[in-house]
Amino acid sequence: MTGIDDLPIRDELRGKSPYGAPQLDVPVRLNTNENPYPLPEALVRRIAERVSDAARTLNRYPDRDAVVLRTQLAAYLTRTGGHQVGPRQVWAANGSNEVIQQLLQAFGGPGRTAIGFDPSYSMYALIARGTGTGWISGPRRPDYGIDEPAAVAAVREHAPDVVFICSPNNPTGTAVAPGTVTALYDAAQEVAGHPNGALVIVDEAYAEFSHQPSLLRLLPGRPNLVITRTMSKAFGAAGLRVGYLAADPAVVDAVQLVRLPYHLSAVTQATAHAALEFADTLLGYVEELKAERDRLVSELRALGCEVTESDANFVQFGRFEDTHAVWQRLLDHGVLVRDNGVPGRLRVTTGTRQENDAFLDAVRAVRKEISE
Repeated sequence: MTGIDDLPIRDELRGKSPYGAPQLDVPVRLNTNENPYPLPEALVRRIAERVSDAARTLNRYPDRDAVVLRTQLAAYLTRTGGHQVGPRQVWAANGSNEVIQQLLQAFGGPGRTAIGFDPSYSMYALIARGTGTGWISGPRRPDYGIDEPAAVAAVREHAPDVVFICSPNNPTGTAVAPGTVTALYDAAQEVAGHPNGALVIVDEAYAEFSHQPSLLRLLPGRPNLVITRTMSKAFGAAGLRVGYLAADPAVVDAVQLVRLPYHLSAVTQATAHAALEFADTLLGYVEELKAERDRLVSELRALGCEVTESDANFVQFGRFEDTHAVWQRLLDHGVLVRDNGVPGRLRVTTGTRQENDAFLDAVRAVRKEISE
């Protein structure tokens, strides 16, 4: 049979593996940062109503610019993010990954580079590779925060066209201070290889779970700053695939140059409309998950684990001599967590109280097995 390497594939894609986490049939799955709560029945009914209405006109293309959805998202950000955002500042796509892809299509590409601070979300490098954008791995501190002086120095050294900042950071859960973002933004504009500066993308996929206010308030006066968000986490709508950004209207105009026509289906837009109507209900679940996350941190530390401070809906814990062996032992106890490749560390998604109890029981059992 023909393999990938037998095809005329681009050289930089040879030998690479696609992104993904194993989906195994186990009692407790806490490996993909999903919201564990199903959508409330009232919302399910509202989705059915909106989708039914949309179905009557599926013979026509959807609103190409998703104006109503962008207006709703702008109102949500204004109400919850502490900063006034208008519809012309918002763009939506099929998950925040597509938003990032569109940004790199518009601002990256062959002959241009992007920098991120690892360990961080591995899709940044993968999407960079897919768009022909060079990738640079920047430094972090041992506690997984961004080392501001070292990061600024890296930006000055490499003069990237795009800078990625993940806050709260995946997979570590650490939030980034506003001062660090502005320092990196200023450095990127000073050393950019072209007169219009460099794009700085702050990925706030987990912002609703953070102790820290949103970084949306940094947008004024920074035309090259972009805040990306998702409905997959706080809204419990990972299966919906809607992500969005907030930025200067000119950035929104730029991504429309590269977006596919009619990229958001009428069904997707209708479902997102319904979910936004129930934002307050869904954010109530977020408060429950934040309390459970903090309990996981406390309980894991009480068990003797090293735990990274988390502002997200997951917790990074360790330290283990053989990380994969511990991952397998937890799996043997019916609990699936994530091995992200961070040395000595695993990541667990915050689940329901019952799921979290099962995970903690599994950790206790594994620690006992290891010590015997």
